[in-house]
Amino acid sequence: MNGDLTVTLPSDLEIKMVRVFDAPRALVFEAHTNCEHLKHWWGRGNPLDCAMDFRPGGTYRFVEHAPDGEQYAFRGEYREIQVPERIVQTFEFEGMPGHVCVETLELTEDDGKTTVTSVTRFDTKEDRDGMAASGMAEGARESYEALSAYLVKLS
Repeated sequence: MNGDLTVTLPSDLEIKMVRVFDAPRALVFEAHTNCEHLKHWWGRGNPLDCAMDFRPGGTYRFVEHAPDGEQYAFRGEYREIQVPERIVQTFEFEGMPGHVCVETLELTEDDGKTTVTSVTRFDTKEDRDGMAASGMAEGARESYEALSAYLVKLS
């Protein structure tokens, strides 16, 4: 499973993604919580504008600059943070305003490897199905590949 992203639909309202990284949990957590790190991997490695206030109640906004010249903006609010094991945040694609989901990211470490489990909960099955059909899994796979390569450079 190391290096491969597993995507499942555990309920009508959820998408679950799991991936193992060959890096300690503290480093993987830091890579998710700091703009200087996020810029290297979050937007599939594309140029990224990043603003974040990483605290409960704080907000973030990322703008990915795609190779075709398009810009894709995402925003949300941090609801819960437990360093270095859990982040709960809202997530909204600005191209589809009003469709806000809640992401729960859990990081566990075993023998120096970190498993990142992300569960995204949607308000409706239609929103979940729309996100699943949008290429989200492929985008996440590409971003996590970029994260994996970036973590090697940090180690």
